[in-house]
Formats: sequence, C-alpha cells, structure tokens
Amino acid sequence: MWITAVSLAAWCWLLLGQGFFWRTDVRLPRRREPDAWPSVCVVVPARDEAAVLPASLPSLLAQDYPGRAEVVLVDDGSTDGTGELARALSRRHGGLPLTVASPGEPPAGWTGKLWAVRCGVGLARARDPEYLLLTDADIAHAPDSLRELVAAARTGGFDVVSQMARLRVASAWERLVVPAFVYFFAQLYPFRWIGRRGSRTAAAAGGCVLLRADMAELARVPDAIRRAVIDDVALARAVKGAGGHVWLGLADRVDSVRPYPRLHDLWRMVSRSAYAQLRHNPLLLLGTVAGLALVYLVPPAAVIAGAAGGGGASALVGAAAWAVMTGTYLPMLRYYRQPLWLAPLLPFTAFLYLLMTVDSAVQHYRGRGAAWKGRTYARPGAVPDEG
Repeated sequence: MWITAVSLAAWCWLLLGQGFFWRTDVRLPRRREPDAWPSVCVVVPARDEAAVLPASLPSLLAQDYPGRAEVVLVDDGSTDGTGELARALSRRHGGLPLTVASPGEPPAGWTGKLWAVRCGVGLARARDPEYLLLTDADIAHAPDSLRELVAAARTGGFDVVSQMARLRVASAWERLVVPAFVYFFAQLYPFRWIGRRGSRTAAAAGGCVLLRADMAELARVPDAIRRAVIDDVALARAVKGAGGHVWLGLADRVDSVRPYPRLHDLWRMVSRSAYAQLRHNPLLLLGTVAGLALVYLVPPAAVIAGAAGGGGASALVGAAAWAVMTGTYLPMLRYYRQPLWLAPLLPFTAFLYLLMTVDSAVQHYRGRGAAWKGRTYARPGAVPDEG
C-alpha cells in the first residue's frame, strides 16, 4: 500500500511539477521574417544511408530559402554508394548546391558521427555562413523548414533551434514503442525548461539542429563534444555552457523516414546509447531500474494484486496512479495520430525500456557498448571498432 502511494505521489509530481512535459504544444515559437536572410550551410553526416537518401536528400535540396544556402553531405566511409547516390540525386533534382565530402577514418577519441560533423562544419566555415543546420540523413524537411527555423532563431534570439523530428510509426512495434520514446525524452528534458533563459536543462534533437556559426566556435562544437555518444544533448549543454540560448520542441513537418519495423530494430536504437545516458554509472543504472519499476510497474501490479487478493485500497490507489499515467500519455499518442487505447499499455512499454537499458549496460561491459553505423565504443574514449 505504501509503495503504491509513493507511486501515486510521484505521478502527481510528474503531472504538475516536471515542466508539463506531457503536453505537446511546444512547437516553433512565434517568428517573423528577417529583413535580410542570413546565409546557411546544411551539414549532413551520412554512413551507409543509400536506403533512405532518396526520401530525405531531395527535401533538403528543394528548400525554399530566400537567402544563400547550400548542402554539405559527409560520406563517412559508406560501403553502399551513399556518396555517389547523393550526387546523382543532386543532378536529378537540382535545387540547393550540394558538396559531397569524405573525412576518412575518425582518429582515437572521436565518435564516428561527430568526426563526420567536424569535417562538414570545417567545409562550411570556409563559406562563412551565419548559421549551420545539422541534420541527419534520414530526416525529410518540408520545403519551408529552413526558413521557418531561421526566422524562429532570429526572432527569439536563439543560438540553437532544434526540432524533434516526427519518427515513423507504421509497424505494430513502432506504434507501441516510438511515441513512448519521445514521451520519455520529454520527461527527462522538459521542453519548457530547455527554452527558459537561466535554466540548466539542456537538450537538442540531433536530426534537426539550427546552430549559429559563431556560437559553434565559441562553444567549440563539435571538438568539445568529440567523445559524446548522445551528441545532441552534449551539443546543447556545450552551447548553454558558453552562455547560449537553446530552444527545443516538437516538429510539425520534419519527419524521420528511417523504418524500425521489428522490435529488434527499436531495441538496438535505444540500447546503443541508454547506458551512456547514465554516464556508465552502475548506481545510476540501479536507481533508474528502481525508478522505472516504482513509477510505471507498481500501479498495474497493485491493481492486479489488489483485485486478486482483496486489497481494495491498494488497487484503488494503483488505479489512480495508472489513470494519471495514462492521461499524461494521451497527448503524445494524439501527436503521433495513434489509437488512444494504446495509452494504458504504457507500463508494458516502460518495462521494455527497462530491459533495453539493462541490456545497454550488459553490452557495455561486454565491450560492445554504444555504436553508430557499425562502429562500437566500448568505453568512453575508446578507439572505434569496425564490426
């Protein structure tokens, strides 16, 4: 009974005291078009992305941007013809100028993606842009995406404007797991807190980050975060640490085209970096497992145990906690246009995330920790292993 009461109290706190993380109304802030549009260089790190480029790269090339803009795609050792395909798409679709570069293998101390970003940023700086748009190779942008991002940054005085792309939800497992992924992220990093000046909460979404170029130099991005596996959060922290102003919200017309049809695919997506999020700390892992169990698993367990054993009070408190949990999940399901009957299944999804987090730690201690496109990083600062 007491454990169930603590779970209910935790949900009351999450409902009202965690930056209203469950609301999905944090979208691009009010903005107006600038008198003169600044120059922008779009940097796309890509490794073995031939399967998704035809659905994403043309959307970048077709940006309706009034100022000077160009795209730099960094082909990071692809074996599937990513670079050649990018050039072919550019010739076929036209639009913004495209440069395809190859950085070579990352040196020790660099994660592969950030080494590719560093190469792209270096090429971009030679063009002296005012802004950098860092976007992943699987992200498709609406034609006005770039101009809306720049207008929001200029109007609000933001050094970073980042949108969490709407992930694909087509398969049964995607419907069950993907909305919860964004829900949990917002719970850890409430968007309202991120955008507040003076707040220490910092995060970004790596698929869509508009970054002021002079702030990138001041914050030493990406060099200062070269060992980071969760590079988007590290980038936002570096910018805030340099006195910058960061904004993060949900996207309306910025979409990930990468499919995760099987549970195995989603499992890898989460487990590759979950233990890195916990700073590879066993105590934080234990606390996270206990917290997930208390907050997400205790309410349905109390309902089932109370109904089976005649513990009416415990079942009632558990049902109240479960109801609050379900209610906070409904806005995210609406945002993803998913059936609302999935909301009561959040405890099951949370249990999957608990197992993924534990598996992430197990893989770390087996020397197969965080990974990006075939490169694994067994310990912080480890030399990448191809495999």
